[in-house]
Amino acid sequence: MWWIYALLSALFAALTAIFAKVGIKGVNTDLATAIRTVVILILAWGIAYFRGSVIHIHSLTRQNLFFLVLSGIATGLSWIFYFKALQMGKVSQVAPVDKLSVAIAIILSVIFLGEVLTAKAAIGAALIIAGTLVLIL
Repeated sequence: MWWIYALLSALFAALTAIFAKVGIKGVNTDLATAIRTVVILILAWGIAYFRGSVIHIHSLTRQNLFFLVLSGIATGLSWIFYFKALQMGKVSQVAPVDKLSVAIAIILSVIFLGEVLTAKAAIGAALIIAGTLVLIL
């Protein structure tokens, strides 16, 4: 079942690139990121509220909050650089290069989380890296 959510994530990430490319035409990318963030903020809190998740906020530990804040900072910086790249480049180049994050995440998960690097994951990461190099060069 996880792969269905992952495919939906990929679909909406692709739509994000298309919609963003059209939406940032002639717009400051920092402003565009701020607008996008407000929309996501409202959507995320609305979903959390209507699904009853907000009542569990007191169960968050300092470690949870610390790493969620770090994740939010990383996401914000990612979006800022992504919008700037989209404004300057083609979606067909920027979006796949952005997905280099998958290979980087695999490597970082091995280093920092102690996850086992399987042959399948290593080959997939290598192919992503190779594809990214083809698009850049």
